[in-house]
Amino acid sequence: MSLPINEQEQSNNSKSNVLPMAIVAGLFFILGFATWLNGSLMPYLKQILQLSPFQASLILFSFYIAVTFTALPSAAIIRKVGYKNGMALGMATMMAAGLLFIPAAKTQIFALFLLAQLVMGAGQTLLQTAVNPYVVRLGSEESAAARISVMGILNKGAGVVAPIVFTALILSGFGDTANTELTAIEIDGMADALVMPYLGMALFIGLLGFAVKKSPLPELEREVDEGDNKGQLKEALSHPNLALGVLALFFYVAVEVIAGDTIGTFALSLGVKNYSVMTSYTMGCMVVGYILGIILIPRFISQQTALTISALLGVLLSLGVVFGDNNSFVIANGLSFILGEAQFPDTLILIAFLGLANAIVWPAVFPLALSGMGKLTSIGSALLVMGISGGAFGPLFWGLASGTSMGQQGGYIVMLPCYLFILFYAVKGCKMKSWK
Repeated sequence: MSLPINEQEQSNNSKSNVLPMAIVAGLFFILGFATWLNGSLMPYLKQILQLSPFQASLILFSFYIAVTFTALPSAAIIRKVGYKNGMALGMATMMAAGLLFIPAAKTQIFALFLLAQLVMGAGQTLLQTAVNPYVVRLGSEESAAARISVMGILNKGAGVVAPIVFTALILSGFGDTANTELTAIEIDGMADALVMPYLGMALFIGLLGFAVKKSPLPELEREVDEGDNKGQLKEALSHPNLALGVLALFFYVAVEVIAGDTIGTFALSLGVKNYSVMTSYTMGCMVVGYILGIILIPRFISQQTALTISALLGVLLSLGVVFGDNNSFVIANGLSFILGEAQFPDTLILIAFLGLANAIVWPAVFPLALSGMGKLTSIGSALLVMGISGGAFGPLFWGLASGTSMGQQGGYIVMLPCYLFILFYAVKGCKMKSWK
């Protein structure tokens, strides 16, 4: 029995999209791996270069600030060379960044590490700008949300794997360095340990970029600029739900990066032996949050309700981290069936739990912010993506606060106003259709 023509076409399209979606899935994993590697790199460089908390936060700042000034140029590059070539160029830039880590490790010059991070962020932005539209366009619009969630799980799943790989390849030859003052020989050895892994990563990304360029990935239709961009920008920002949504995502990415990338540095200050894998716990909680979101939204709860719950959980966990007892292991003992013999202070586990609070903020804010935007949806999406720059400033303010009498634990108080703003957006901001 043959299928009707429409069903047969859908079946053929579905089959033809399998390979492109597999390629895109692989790229999302690479993006996540390179991004969440920062959680292990930050405390590692803090030890090698003997950095203050503020200086260590610049490692994340230089990576995420690239989004601010390369997002719009990336869009212009893609309009000129196409999405597929844009992916290849993004990966070539990431390869160059990986190679920059080699002279940085050999010379142990902090500025070179920051430059490598900046170039890596620029390459990531170009790749993100090129690869994200494929998720939406390679399939029906009705199933786009499911595809976005799957890509999110791959991205955060890479965040679980990256610190484990980092520890296995780079820290396996060293003993417990958390509570010791390193000698010059140990510092040189730890710095040299970065060379081969980053060389391998650079070559792998370069080969993958070449493979993507030669792959059967279909070229998407390029957008043509229409109308007055400045006029469209002004009109878009006249919608409070969008303008406040951009701020909500800015604050969200700030707390997401604080929770994911500073947990290792804080663990190091507490003398935790396995500080380099702590990011994996935060990312693991985020994956659980994504899965819960897929199951619950919108079947059982609305996007707005999910966002409200996430913000309230973020507020409670932030207060728990700031005022918690670093010598208490009650939560770790209660979760021994998951953690095994790993003994982490309650405050560290509460930071990891922030992954649950953060997981579905982006998927919830994005559609709420774009509601009713119509022809301004494209420019609204670009503005929302620029909210990723919050990842540059969240750790920076945490680093500044950590340098005061509050210390690193008290520094997590900077997350509280971020979650309070997200709560405001969930309760009222997303409903505002006029500034009057």
